[in-house]
Amino acid sequence: MTRSVTAAVVIEADGGSRGNPGPAAYGAVLRDAATGEVIAEDGSTLGVATNNVAEYQGLIAGLRLAQEFAPDAEIEVRMDSKLVVEQMSGNWKIKHPDMKPLAAEAARLAPRGTSYTWIPRERNSHADGLVNDALDGRRSGVRVPGEADDSAVEEAESPARGWSASVGAPTTLVLVRHGVTSHTVDKRFSGGLASSNPGLSDEGRAQVRSTAAWLAPIAERVDVVVASPVRRTAESAAIVGETLNRPVVEEPGFAEMEFGHWDGLTFAEVAERHRAEMDGWLGSLDVAPTGGESFRTVEKRVLDGLQRVLDAHAGRTVVVVSHVTPIKTLVAHVMGAPLEAVFRMELSPASVTVVAFYPDGKSSLRLYNAQPPENDAFSDPGRW
Repeated sequence: MTRSVTAAVVIEADGGSRGNPGPAAYGAVLRDAATGEVIAEDGSTLGVATNNVAEYQGLIAGLRLAQEFAPDAEIEVRMDSKLVVEQMSGNWKIKHPDMKPLAAEAARLAPRGTSYTWIPRERNSHADGLVNDALDGRRSGVRVPGEADDSAVEEAESPARGWSASVGAPTTLVLVRHGVTSHTVDKRFSGGLASSNPGLSDEGRAQVRSTAAWLAPIAERVDVVVASPVRRTAESAAIVGETLNRPVVEEPGFAEMEFGHWDGLTFAEVAERHRAEMDGWLGSLDVAPTGGESFRTVEKRVLDGLQRVLDAHAGRTVVVVSHVTPIKTLVAHVMGAPLEAVFRMELSPASVTVVAFYPDGKSSLRLYNAQPPENDAFSDPGRW
């Protein structure tokens, strides 16, 4: 794509939801401030979202266009959303939790001196039209005037089904399991927030640093690092966020399963002390240890968290730092497999799994349990 040498640009952005929340999309137009000529535009769907989320995503899309096509230009943003304009201008506080990470991402993308101007809706018709075109399936993604748009031809000619035939930018989750702790090494049950909550060991920190460095080439594509609030994931996410230079936000839905009074015990110790309870739990999705959670309970919590992330970061790439059970639960969900599939997966510490979710509801598994060479047990058969 050709970069502009324009000294100043204008971003016109909008977003909308049919249902609020409902099917949503955004539109963003990048113009030469002197001539009004369109440099690039983006109109894409978001899945299910609110109007405000869609408006913020329109702003972020416009700032990404400026970063790509006019990286050194001064920017004026024009929107008919009073909320976004006043919040980004610093005049109104950002109270809603869904808005905070979006505003933070917009602030990160906006160069110093970016100004925000409210305009009436009728003066924002181009961006509004992109929103409706995206929602009606007439367009998706970035277009540059004068460049051929082959997307419709490619879609018509493709015989594929499933995710490859989906329309719209996917939301990609790069799922990272935390590094090892003393409980990991000793094979002890280690749950979520109600557990003994051990931190990373020196080995665990080294594992996560290797994984974060391995992910560094995709840093520019990452919106945010989302972390389970458990200590070992919070510590892992801090390393990843620092390496990728991205903010870290918490999502409690991605915390590990609670093991109740089994927490901190080895499998053998639980079998000795709580044999009847363990017999009921093994192979069951609905039985929980005393004070703990069942797999079904965790599944609901994880999928609720997933929806919040999809709503807030639709069409973007998000690194999620989580645990064994939530990651395997997400993989089973993506594959349309029964939840029992979690019993047939292995997941290594500091490993990377990638899943994608499309606006039309389709999903795909792109990578599972991958590790940088220095962490990968399969590179050393003696560690199998």
